[in-house]
Amino acid sequence: MSGSEGSQVATPKFVGVETEFGITVTGGAEVNPVVASSLVVGAYRGSGRRDVRWDHTDEHPLRDARGYEHPDPHEPYPDDELGLANTVLTNGARFYVDHAHPEYATPECSNARDLVIWDKAGERILEDAATQAELTLPQGSRVLIHKNNTDGKGAAYGTHENYLMPRSVPFGRLTRELLPFFVSRLVYVGAGRIGSEFKDAGTPYQLSQRADFFEVEVGLETTLKRPLMNTRDEPHADPERYRRIHVINGDANLCEVATYLKVGTMLLLLDVIEDEALPSLPGLAEPVAAFHQVSHDLTCAVPLRLEDGSTMTPLEIQWHYLDACKRYVKEREIEDDVTADVLDRWEAVLATAERDPRALAGQVDWATKLDLIENYRDRHGLDWDHDRLKMVDLQYHDVRQDKGLYQRLAARARVERLVSDAEVDAATTTPPEDTRAWFRGECIRRFRDQVVAAGWDALIFDVGRDALQRVPMMEPGRGTRAMVEPLFEQVSSAEELLDALTT
Repeated sequence: MSGSEGSQVATPKFVGVETEFGITVTGGAEVNPVVASSLVVGAYRGSGRRDVRWDHTDEHPLRDARGYEHPDPHEPYPDDELGLANTVLTNGARFYVDHAHPEYATPECSNARDLVIWDKAGERILEDAATQAELTLPQGSRVLIHKNNTDGKGAAYGTHENYLMPRSVPFGRLTRELLPFFVSRLVYVGAGRIGSEFKDAGTPYQLSQRADFFEVEVGLETTLKRPLMNTRDEPHADPERYRRIHVINGDANLCEVATYLKVGTMLLLLDVIEDEALPSLPGLAEPVAAFHQVSHDLTCAVPLRLEDGSTMTPLEIQWHYLDACKRYVKEREIEDDVTADVLDRWEAVLATAERDPRALAGQVDWATKLDLIENYRDRHGLDWDHDRLKMVDLQYHDVRQDKGLYQRLAARARVERLVSDAEVDAATTTPPEDTRAWFRGECIRRFRDQVVAAGWDALIFDVGRDALQRVPMMEPGRGTRAMVEPLFEQVSSAEELLDALTT
């Protein structure tokens, strides 16, 4: 962003999204999800290729933003200790096994459009990895990958957004100002699903796949007692300067407009919060119950009770945030094409939802999938609990371009695209140019045999010296192509690179 001289403009923001994909093996062999996920990650890495393992050195998953460290968060052992596949890709992303799922974590991105590109690249990587994994299984086996968040049998798996914020912004203020936003944004974030985890016969279809699985307002857990506001304090950057907002309440999106708005609205809102430019809004009286209510109401008009006794609908709450962001951009004379586009699309989505939320089909996932399911249901006269409808629900999320229902809609231009296939294909192997992901990805591409481990905030080299060489990457805005490419052009080996970095 850029602003007029003398105006207060927030610090640059960076975002990444990590997605656990659903996985099933059918046909010739029974393979449990953990083994299947390891096969998929390992197959994409390729036989004979040296694995760049993940560096857990500076990870602190038990550290809580409220100022203490938990002794027992019920989180699993690091994947390396369990022998699970875990690698870092040349596009700067992490590809690994987590909670019995293949997980793809995008590289750091500086804006919402880039995030869409590298998130979509993850779908292509998973599709290719599944195809390669099938070659290692008995004939007739199929590895099916779905970008969704629930198996429909009581289990949920996550899609987590990650945003870097200045540590100077109090976590309590972030919680207070973000909770109503999270509850009300399901109109464009929700991926939609048939049924309810509450066995509520009055909810044949709802906006969000994840909403029913949330139980508390604030907490550290991600797999038990899921909180709307997660408190994990693990910035993967300079901890004196940054905190990471670890958002676990969103859905895995296939529609590009949905992903774009999910990330773009948050990036802008965090700027507004940092600069203390968000007008006050009464808190929700019962945020978790409201989250469930919003998800179960396809009209997006359910009145939500506020702490002061008044009510607002989810759309009214969203208009409050949008108006604040528009005012912020205007007053600070911010000139940024992506920001302007996010505001325009945010306003258009809310205006459409006020007229008819289902008219969002082609832009957001829940409405796009609902349109498919209702057309199929009407043609065949099926009840909402029929297994064939559940299969349509699941097949919407299949990442295969020739089988997934979303993918087929995209191929027929029946959903709105924001990025090109060429951009997505390139992003499967190349990193964003304007974050530290470029340095990470390029080092792995150029010096794979010497990079023994990588993390978000460091690379570790083995160049035959007495000790491993650790290169810190504590600033997400450093290590960009513009900063580092001239250095790469001057060196021909990892040894020369390390020497140049230390002189």
